[in-house]
Amino acid sequence: MAMAMSDSGASRLRRQLESDGFEARLYVKQLSQQSDGDRDLQEHRQRIQALAEETAQNLKRNVYQNYRQFIETAREISYLESEMYQLSHLLTEQKSSLESIPLTLLPAAAAAGAAAASGGEEGGGGAGGRDHLRGQAGFFPSPGGASRDSSGPGEEGKQRTLTTLLEKVEGCRHLLETPGQYLVYNGDLVEYEADHMTQLQRVHGFLMNDCLLVATWLPQRRGMYRYNALYPLDGLAVVNVKDNPPMKDMFKLLMFPESRIFQAENAKIKREWLEVLEETKRALSEKRRRGQEEAAAPRGPPQVTSKASNPFEDEDDGEPAVPEAEEEKVDLSVEWIQELPEDLDVCIAQRDFEGAVDLLDKLNHYLEDKPSPPPVKELRARVDERVGQLTEVLVFELSPGRSLRGGPKATRRAVSQLIRLGQCTKACELFLRNRAAAVHTAIRQLRIEGATLLYIHKLCHVFFTSLLETAREFETDFAGTDSGCYSAFVVWARSAMGMFVDAFSKQVFDSKESLSTAAECVKVAKEHCQQLSDIGLDLTFIIHALLVKDIQGALHSYKEIIIEATKHRNSEEMWRRMNLMTPEALGKLKEEMKGCGVGNFEQYTGDDCWVNLSYTVVAFTKQTMGFLEEALKLYFPELHMVLLESLVEIILVAVQHVDYSLRCEQDPEKKAFIRQNASFLYETVLPVVEKRFEEGVGKPAKQLQDLRNASRLIRVNPESTTSVV
Repeated sequence: MAMAMSDSGASRLRRQLESDGFEARLYVKQLSQQSDGDRDLQEHRQRIQALAEETAQNLKRNVYQNYRQFIETAREISYLESEMYQLSHLLTEQKSSLESIPLTLLPAAAAAGAAAASGGEEGGGGAGGRDHLRGQAGFFPSPGGASRDSSGPGEEGKQRTLTTLLEKVEGCRHLLETPGQYLVYNGDLVEYEADHMTQLQRVHGFLMNDCLLVATWLPQRRGMYRYNALYPLDGLAVVNVKDNPPMKDMFKLLMFPESRIFQAENAKIKREWLEVLEETKRALSEKRRRGQEEAAAPRGPPQVTSKASNPFEDEDDGEPAVPEAEEEKVDLSVEWIQELPEDLDVCIAQRDFEGAVDLLDKLNHYLEDKPSPPPVKELRARVDERVGQLTEVLVFELSPGRSLRGGPKATRRAVSQLIRLGQCTKACELFLRNRAAAVHTAIRQLRIEGATLLYIHKLCHVFFTSLLETAREFETDFAGTDSGCYSAFVVWARSAMGMFVDAFSKQVFDSKESLSTAAECVKVAKEHCQQLSDIGLDLTFIIHALLVKDIQGALHSYKEIIIEATKHRNSEEMWRRMNLMTPEALGKLKEEMKGCGVGNFEQYTGDDCWVNLSYTVVAFTKQTMGFLEEALKLYFPELHMVLLESLVEIILVAVQHVDYSLRCEQDPEKKAFIRQNASFLYETVLPVVEKRFEEGVGKPAKQLQDLRNASRLIRVNPESTTSVV
């Protein structure tokens, strides 16, 4: 019974989901309102999922049931299509046969007419014979009609042959619509892959008088082909491929931007293909040359009306008008001009960019200061098409997707030819984009070493060397061009510097390196950046502007570390003299204090290994002077106030603690010891800090002077026993 209820619920759910007015959003909303809790929703979800799986299984079962019928139907369709093509071929042959019958019977009819005429004259039956011939002549075209169509029987035969052959090729009906087109040569070929010389497919070539059609074999229909490609002969270059057994009897067709290699059946057929291709190209070129000459030839002078018939003509105006075509005549029959489009195609296909641009310069120089009649405009249109193709190839050569090896000099060839084509702005943009991709790739390929300083040395060497080479190559390529290109280079250099700083900051500042390591890394970057000044490029201000936030953050973080450490030592301060236990330790401390700039530290040492200073004050002195030295390595004017304020905050923590301890201490001996430490801070440490800051920055700091000259930095309530710090 439960199963019956489950089946009825599933069928009801299915009907609800299959209803026309079903809305998923409304259904889910109602379901959420009607459910008692999460368990009901889970059960409903399981029911829907089970229903979906059941539907999928039913659909799969139906597909499997109909699969055989699909295959049989497809096979029947294929058979029917094959029969239709055979029927079409038979009809075409019948049509050709019927068209050839009148041409065959025409000479016999003419001979019969002549015999009837002579018999009529002799036997008196001439009228009947002539009438009989006149009745038959209506069934055949007259010889005069053929000449009026400007195509004799030979042309019609060529057209019929082309039609018959192309009926066997799928997808090329549009070729039959070209007037004057006929088949010159055709044959089977085998296509090979250009790089690895592996066999690709069998093809059939149809050479027309103005183009080459390539069709692929259809294995399932013998003698039928499928359209593959069509190449105009004026954009086609033929190259003989030297035999290299087992690869022999091959030739290459070059068509921008691709090339294809074909193999003939034997050496004889290969030679025929090469010869007929060249002859057909030459005939097409000659035909177009004659057409241009006829178009450029001067027309006859206009008919001059007599003065008698034109009473409004001025009697004094007797000069004949100069024919307009004579003024616009430009000699385009020169051989190199006729072959220019084909030569450009060959140069582009063979990547002879310099030769292509030389030909264009030669043409521009020849047509300079000459008029532009229609033949010249037509020639320029054909040449402009090749210029566009050449530009596309050069742009592709500079694209970031190409190999970036070889450095900036590898781009010089394409850049120089683009500049010669008048594409200076595009050449500049593509060159800089290419170099940006190269720099980005070089930075990404750097291995991140364990030692940060070692990685930064490699990063700076790679980046600034690339930047220097790019700048020198840019100056070489774009010398004498528009000065706007140099502005574009400066903008690019700033962008590249941003890429460098991102990698630099990620390794130095984001990894929370010590201030000394960060200072060394920034120093290395500055030294490499100054190398660019050799070519007149100063980017120091850019690297300062890009690093200022990171350096500020590093100074702030290290300042907080020093303040926290100082406060911790202050909380444990017992105001006792330091006992270094060994003379070696005392000598080491003297050297450290001397390195910090404290030259009179001897007066604070006592007998044996004692130092008449507190451990807290000595540690503060070493830490503060170390912070100052590292900060001065990072210093540039934008960080002046940040560094000064950090120093003041650090010093205030120490002097406030000494001042508070001096006011709160009751023991006379400890009070005297505290005064001695305070004297060391005010009279020795602060002057050293002030002097070193002035040496590193180049100007004194008034805040440090005020801090040293004040006898009490913070007034503390004498009755209070708590620190103000």
